[in-house]
Amino acid sequence: MSRIKGVSPVLIGLMGSGKSSIGRRLARRLKLKLIDLDDYIVKQAGMTIPEIFATEGEEAFREMESAALRAVLGKKAVIASGGGIVMREENRALLHAHPPVIWLKASPEFLAERIDGDRNRPLIAAGDTLARLQQLADIRYPLYAQCADFTLPRADMKKHEALEAIMDFLSGWKQNR
Repeated sequence: MSRIKGVSPVLIGLMGSGKSSIGRRLARRLKLKLIDLDDYIVKQAGMTIPEIFATEGEEAFREMESAALRAVLGKKAVIASGGGIVMREENRALLHAHPPVIWLKASPEFLAERIDGDRNRPLIAAGDTLARLQQLADIRYPLYAQCADFTLPRADMKKHEALEAIMDFLSGWKQNR
C-alpha cells in the first residue's frame, strides 16, 4: 500500500463500465474518498442528470462537467468521471496534466447488458441501447485511448479482478514516476 500513497487516479470509460462501483472499491483500498463527477454535478445543480439534460440541454451539462473536473482534479481522491468527459479538448488536456488516468474499457454489448432500460442515462433513454452505445464507442474510444495511462479491458472481468489489475498498475506506475 505505501508504494502507491499519494496517487489520485481518474477513471474514464463509457457509461456502465464500472467507474463508480470500481471507483468506490479503489477509493477504499487506497484510503481515499471517491469523487463521482456525476454526483458532484447533481449536487451543484440541484437537479438530476436527466433533469439537467431536459431543462438545460447537453451542452450546459458538458459545461458543468468541465467545471466539475477543474474543481476536483488535484484533490487527494479517486475521481470517477462521466462517460463524456473526453468530448472536450480542455478536459482531455486536464486529464493529461493529472495522471494516472485509467480507462475501464468494455464492449458496447457488455455495457448494454448492464444498463439497458436505465432511464437515469439520458443518452440511451430514448432508443436502442446497443446501437447508441456503439455510436458512442466509435466516437469516444479513440479519445479515451488518447487520455489513458492504463487501459483495463473489462470483458467478463469481475469487479474484484478489475480492482486488483488497477492496483498492480498503480504499484508499477508509482515506482516509475
